[in-house]
Amino acid sequence: MRKVAIYGKGGIGKSTTTQNTVAGLAEMGKKVMVVGCDPKADSTRLLLGGLAQKTVLDTLREEGEDVELDDVLKPGYRNTSCVESGGPEPGVGCAGRGIITSINLLEQLGAYEEDKSLDYVFYDVLGDVVCGGFAMPIRDGKAEEIYIVVSGEMMAMYAANNICKGIVKFAQAGSVRLGGLICNSRKVDNEAQMIEEFAKKLGTQMIHFVPRENEVQRAEINRKTVIDYNPVHPQADEYRMLAKKIDENKLFVVPKPLTIPELEALLIEFGLFN
Repeated sequence: MRKVAIYGKGGIGKSTTTQNTVAGLAEMGKKVMVVGCDPKADSTRLLLGGLAQKTVLDTLREEGEDVELDDVLKPGYRNTSCVESGGPEPGVGCAGRGIITSINLLEQLGAYEEDKSLDYVFYDVLGDVVCGGFAMPIRDGKAEEIYIVVSGEMMAMYAANNICKGIVKFAQAGSVRLGGLICNSRKVDNEAQMIEEFAKKLGTQMIHFVPRENEVQRAEINRKTVIDYNPVHPQADEYRMLAKKIDENKLFVVPKPLTIPELEALLIEFGLFN
């Protein structure tokens, strides 16, 4: 079983990218579980056809400790398994604790061992590595492969660089490694070349460049992944290619984060500040 976490700046398209990639893997016949680690609980809705899934924390609040696996794990597109951690009530508590509680509960209920046929577990993680809860998938060895969703926008690259610093920290004590950058295009000038160079300097790869395409939004409005909504569209093939590249990936590294001057020099070199 391969344990994967998807990180990136808030709003960069992690959940959309994760769900479309998982759809590609499921179409290949892979058995995948997705654990949403965002209090918004929107990490699985496209796989579930828009169903507002009851989160682990909501279930625990309402039903106490007497929880069955079926209460928190729902079947999605092509037999994917979908879980949402959820979060505390607004203004109360730490959202990161929801991730810790959720993953611990899934382990106790045997979700990872159920019929021992899982090929992948994907953790869709909120934003940057900002606290212990959100870092748990890499801190405690729950995830061993990290993919960072990035674009050619300045703050997306800053966030990706910071995430690499977190990976370096936790790689010293465990097996977590960076598998590559996924460029979710924002149509920035020289974007593909810039992210390719950024990846090279980090010591990793741009595993795939996902072009910007309105079909993604159309699929989301219809509460589906692109592969489910319009399987013959070229954008569906982009996600199939990304899924295949992740499935075949062998390049896992401890990244070499850039200094702020190095990162800004890269941005200037590719014309972002011109």
